[in-house]
Amino acid sequence: MVPNGWERKPLCDVAEIRTGVAKGKSNLKDPIEVPYLRVANVQDGHIDLTQVKTIQIERSQLERYSLKAGDVLMTEGGDFDKLGRGDVWRGQINPCLNQNHVFAVRVKTSKLIPYYLASLSGSHYGKSYFLSCAKKSTNLASINSTQLKEFPVLIPPIEEQNKISQILSTWDKAIAATEQLLTNSLRQKKALMQNLLTGKERLPDFQEKWRKVALGEVFNRVTKKNTQHNTNVVTISGQHGLIRQEEFFKKTVASETLDGYFLLKNGQFAYNKSYSNGYPMGAIKRLNRYDYGVVTTLYICFELKDNSPADSDYFEHFFESGILNRGLTQIAHEGGRAHGLLNVKPADFFGLKIDLPPIKEQQKIASILNLADQEVRTLQIKVDCLKREKKALMQQLLTGKRRVQIATDFEHG
Repeated sequence: MVPNGWERKPLCDVAEIRTGVAKGKSNLKDPIEVPYLRVANVQDGHIDLTQVKTIQIERSQLERYSLKAGDVLMTEGGDFDKLGRGDVWRGQINPCLNQNHVFAVRVKTSKLIPYYLASLSGSHYGKSYFLSCAKKSTNLASINSTQLKEFPVLIPPIEEQNKISQILSTWDKAIAATEQLLTNSLRQKKALMQNLLTGKERLPDFQEKWRKVALGEVFNRVTKKNTQHNTNVVTISGQHGLIRQEEFFKKTVASETLDGYFLLKNGQFAYNKSYSNGYPMGAIKRLNRYDYGVVTTLYICFELKDNSPADSDYFEHFFESGILNRGLTQIAHEGGRAHGLLNVKPADFFGLKIDLPPIKEQQKIASILNLADQEVRTLQIKVDCLKREKKALMQQLLTGKRRVQIATDFEHG
């Protein structure tokens, strides 16, 4: 149902859908190298220009493929939640092109504001349409230009679009400001970790020399099998730590028989030897969320020895810091990665030497880093909350369920 005073038109009636340039063309007669945007650059509600690649095209085609300020960039697909994502191009780089997996939607009427269109396509309304007609495979979905052209655009009067855009822009600014605080907090935490966990910076009142110890002097390997028939299968995520598999993958991927798996207790650690974003030598995480967790035997699991002069929180930060990566690189054997796993033997892992401060200094360092972690978590919760609230507001405003108040000329007096 179209709200009173609004129109609904297919996108092709109000905008030109421009496909991008395909990579890999050779034997160009008069080539020119220019920046171009890939799917990775077009995020949900912002354009990420941290890594912009270049491409060669014929000089004569530069005008045809160049982006213009006001173009709405949309991706053709990816993960289900990526459908319809995009933002307005503001001419940050000139000239600049778009890859053929990124659509440039150029509004051709004064009755439609690009920012409003980008908000609509990225809203629940837009994503529901794209998902309904997308070509789907396992965890992936994509749309073509024909489906994009048929996208039913809800068009309020221009004054209402302006007001909606202003409201959503205010939320965007609040989100961006909080995300910047989060980025700064993460940067500060990383600097603290690198300085305090290496001894580069010593805390006041601590002068005692650090000891060089093998991990095997501090930890015992855990190889207890799941004889309790526990069904809480957990997996290591770089971002979330040891997390329930169903929660992370949105489905169960473990084998039906779990007796052969390792049973991990709260406070014990596990090392996933496979590469993940931000963890080039794999990730080591502590089980914090659950009393018990069942993990694959591909993980190297371990716990602090009884009466070990070591603090569990300190080591959680130490493993997170990446300081161990150099040592892991040295023990990863020739033959590289089997099924994406580093070839790291448990004996070599526990033989790795580290510099360990006295227990009191460990505890003090851990308390400082715990506070830094808490600040990061608080800001992340705030960002997530702002995004949820904006999403709910978009659903109301962009479908006309909630109408904005427009000041009339009479009211301006």
